[in-house]
Amino acid sequence: MSTVSPEVPGPGQESVWDYPRPPRLEHSNRLITVRFRGALVAETRDAWRVLETSHPPTWYVPRDDVAPSALSPSAAAATHCEWKGAATYWDVHGEGEVSAGAAWSYEDPTAAFLPITGHLAFSPSRLECEVDGEPVTPQEGGFYEGWITSDVVGPFKGVPGSWGW
Repeated sequence: MSTVSPEVPGPGQESVWDYPRPPRLEHSNRLITVRFRGALVAETRDAWRVLETSHPPTWYVPRDDVAPSALSPSAAAATHCEWKGAATYWDVHGEGEVSAGAAWSYEDPTAAFLPITGHLAFSPSRLECEVDGEPVTPQEGGFYEGWITSDVVGPFKGVPGSWGW
């Protein structure tokens, strides 16, 4: 296992190394916006974030705050989270395009994550995601899909050499 040197957070920042394991669910009224090819997919001030050691937050949006025509069931491969349970994947639609499996939800999550039942998480590597108007940088590695903003410091799991973190 490699040694990790957490960045020191500045004023108004938080370190992902202060997040817990197992992860914690935290409600937020920050403005979350998701677009695909310029089309509004979701917008809310009623989101949840999942906070887990070494990972930038993953944001979950209530289904009522997602455009009705933006989603369809996906044939994307199923995954299982040791903390949240089995994920259901969704294709995201915008301006005549489809991003297969770019959203996911937990329709029957574990007890600790019941508040996000049916809420949608979105891939910042394939969609345009913002927190309070700030564009999100996707977490590296293509698997975890955390949202990196200027108020969160790492290093973040997903970069080369981080498998053993």
